[in-house]
Order: sequence, then C-alpha cells, then structure tokens
Amino acid sequence: MTDQLSYAPEELLASHHYAEPLVLDGRRMHGGFDGDGTYVSPRTLNRWPAIEAWQRQLAADSNGMPLLDCPPDFFADFYPNVDQTKYLLTAGVRTPLAHVLTHIGTIEGFGSIIRFVELGDLQARFVESIEGSAMAHLERGLYEAHARDESGFEDEGGHQQMWYLVRDLALEHPDVGDPLALTMQTMAAGGEGGEVMASMAESLGGFTRVVPEIDLQLETAITRMTGLLLIELLAAKTFSWAEQVVGDDRYCANAADAARLVGYIRADEAPHVEYLRTTLTEMRARTFIGEDGQQIAGTTVIDACWDYSMRAMFGLGGKRQGNRKLFLSVIERELEHHPRRAGILADFHDLETPDPVIDEPAPPKVGAQPSY
Repeated sequence: MTDQLSYAPEELLASHHYAEPLVLDGRRMHGGFDGDGTYVSPRTLNRWPAIEAWQRQLAADSNGMPLLDCPPDFFADFYPNVDQTKYLLTAGVRTPLAHVLTHIGTIEGFGSIIRFVELGDLQARFVESIEGSAMAHLERGLYEAHARDESGFEDEGGHQQMWYLVRDLALEHPDVGDPLALTMQTMAAGGEGGEVMASMAESLGGFTRVVPEIDLQLETAITRMTGLLLIELLAAKTFSWAEQVVGDDRYCANAADAARLVGYIRADEAPHVEYLRTTLTEMRARTFIGEDGQQIAGTTVIDACWDYSMRAMFGLGGKRQGNRKLFLSVIERELEHHPRRAGILADFHDLETPDPVIDEPAPPKVGAQPSY
C-alpha cells in the first residue's frame, strides 16, 4: 500500500520485472509471470497502487461517495450464448465463432483512440484542486497505458492480438482474411451491424449536448469516458462466454491455453474499469465551473452524462438487440447452402437465453435518484 498520489507518466507506464514473458504459439504478448508462475498484467507496477491510493483519497474527501457503477440487470448474456455457440460447433459450423473472436479483437484495437482524447486545462474547469487525483493523470499516463493495453506497443501484442491468438489457438488458425476489413464490412452503416456501431458511438458522446453549460471539449471527454466504462463493464459477459466456449476441449483445440489467455485479458481490463470509475467519481464529487463562470454540482454533470450513455447503449434494445442481429446475420450466411439449414437454425434459436428487457428502454434517470 502506498500513499503516493502524484506520478510521472513513465511511472504509470512501468511494468513489473517478469520472471518469464507471456509467449504463446511463438508470439510475444504483453504481461508476464512472476517467480511463482502467476500472471501479472502490463504497466501495473505503479498503476494499481496509484488507483487504490486515489480511491482511498476520494473516499476521504467525498465522505464515502460510492464509485460510479451500472445496475447489473442491464447486462444480458453474450449473444450467441454458450449453449448456442457450442451447438454450432457440434454441428460443424465454426466460422461464426471465428468471426466473433476476430470482431472482438478488432474492436479492442479501436480502444487505442483513447490516447487522442483532449481535456484542455482541466483544473480551470473545477473549483476544487485536482492535484493528486486520477483525473489529473489522464493525460499523464492513464490514457496511454489504456491504449497500449488494447492495441499493443512496439513488439508486444495487446488485447487485439491476444483475442486473435485465442481464435487461432481454439480453432487452429482459421482463414478469416483481413480482420479489419471483416469487421468494417459487418459494422457498415448499411449492414446488420450498423445499429451496434450507432448505439456504441452515441454512448461515447460527441453528437448531442448533454450539459451545455460546461465546456464542449470537457463534456465530450466525459461522455467518451462514461461510454467507455459501460463497454468495459459489458466485457465481463464476453469474458465469461469466451472462457466457457474456447476452454471446452470437446469443441476447441488448445482449450486450456485459449481459456487462460482470455483470463489474462480479463485481468488486464480491471485497472481500466477502476481508473475510469475513480476519475468520473472524482469529478462527481467536485464542483464544475461552467462556460459563463457559474458553478455546477458535479453530481448534476456526471449523472446526466452517465444516464445519457446508459440510454444510448441500452435504451430501446440498443446494442443488445443490434448484437443479436449482427451475429445472427453471420450465422445465417454461413448456413445459406447447408442441407440442414432450417433444422440447425431452429435448434439454435431454441437455446437462446430469454431476455425480457431487450425491447424495453433503459429507465430515464436524469433528474431522478441515481441507481448507483
């Protein structure tokens, strides 16, 4: 445990000394193992202790304000669920799983754009000091560490490459062509994935003024962080699904290694969730200075941005319904000329997890009692 609250960028980007690097299938990934063989995430030598220190300081300064969170019932099972995916593998239909794992990896790589978020003079936008806080370190290492985790850095693969490796281990190097082209074709505005991209983009902000009283640049940065936090929280369902699917040696090769690799990615994502929750709650506990010099309670600003992102991500089916359409389109194309197409699709749909809120809007909470 440390009480240190201020860090240089190179300190937040520092990794542990590894007894052994993470190398699978001949490829070097980030992170590594300590002397006991335990996996240790990259760039966490000081990042984890810093986050924990900032959270302790926040609790003391805010009289125990809870960290920003999302109601757990907003998160449906990953689609297609574990039973559906395994059923397709039993039927010899493997391309959809290869596509899904490729898609996840490519989207992870997009996470590196976090390093390009601009905050301007952040201190000038708050009444209280931000020194020694997580928010003061967003452009001093936190954003850059997040970007490197997602897309890799120099000769080390990040989550993008690790998901591709999960796919290659489990499905023995399937031919998926150009991953970026595959994802962009699927996610094009006119394709089945357009709804997913639209809801994800909207949840990240930049299209609608949510709190026009504050600086536009700062509002955009906040809504990008609230949207990104939701995506990171959603990832828990993805990890659980992937570990159960690729970890089953009845259907996948190299099951143990593939499942372990998913577990390593899960561990790497934990500091992303915590620094985002910490930063947004620090802002929520402070007082914003508006464009006209007026003072605005942090609860007013952050609650509005958080609720906006939740409605954009989950409202009216949103990303949940869009994901179903997206992956179902892949499955249907794969089965287009299959002699058992109708039967396989019928059995596949019979295994679908009931989702009673898929067509219901997320409850509008702006101005109401927050759910966190």
